[in-house]
Amino acid sequence: MGKRKDLSKFDKGQIVMVRLLGQSISKTAALVGCSRSAVVSIYQKWPKEGTVVNQRQGHGWPRLIDARGERRLAQVVRSNRRATVAQIAQEVNAGSDRKVSEYTVQRSLLRMGLHSRRPVRVPMLTPVHHRKRQQWAHEHQNWTTEQWKKVA
Repeated sequence: MGKRKDLSKFDKGQIVMVRLLGQSISKTAALVGCSRSAVVSIYQKWPKEGTVVNQRQGHGWPRLIDARGERRLAQVVRSNRRATVAQIAQEVNAGSDRKVSEYTVQRSLLRMGLHSRRPVRVPMLTPVHHRKRQQWAHEHQNWTTEQWKKVA
């Protein structure tokens, strides 16, 4: 059988129980749907560790921005929603002993669900804006094509 993801807790428990009931390694492997070597290794680990739960440690480099750092990052973003990633990174670095890159800040923001977005609505026009637009349109109402060509 080919390699695949780790067996579930239920499958590991099944392996241990079926082996305790006296079934062979091959029958146990066929019942659970895994390799015989997996059955042997799980059954051997069970009395040593006392559990069938996966004891694998976390893998990869530890994150520079932990849970506390993410809370601080969210606070910085909420204080100035229009700030760029570079500005946010600069502000985060100002208050901490560990320096993080803009890319790290960007990945953390994406992981936290803080995406950049444009406002759905534009600001409303004031009466002054409305008057100026109307005046401009009235002044340019009778322009010819030749006059418009000189604009651009």
